[in-house]
Amino acid sequence: MAKTDTLKHRQPYGTRAWQALADMTFRQEARLVVVDTDRYGRTVGRVFVGRTDVNAALVRRGAAWVYRQYAHDPALLVLEQAARDDQRGLWALPEAEQMPPWEWRRQRRHR
Repeated sequence: MAKTDTLKHRQPYGTRAWQALADMTFRQEARLVVVDTDRYGRTVGRVFVGRTDVNAALVRRGAAWVYRQYAHDPALLVLEQAARDDQRGLWALPEAEQMPPWEWRRQRRHR
């Protein structure tokens, strides 16, 4: 399994990424498959709405990054590469704006 990381609202493409998540999950019953706990005590897992793997769907759309530290599912990495190759979602942004959320958060903390 792997963790995906959705862009933050203020990040380039962040609002559209959150809208994609809302479109799939708003008022839907979701199921969480817990995979791990990260170093901050946060739950790492896969979210399903019906048969839809929300993590995979967001990565496929270019609305989330695969968080390499928890990337144990190679299928997500394949989906991310396909989204990059097809310039879907965040991958259509200029390269300078394609910043992983974990790096974006780190930069904000050190300001």
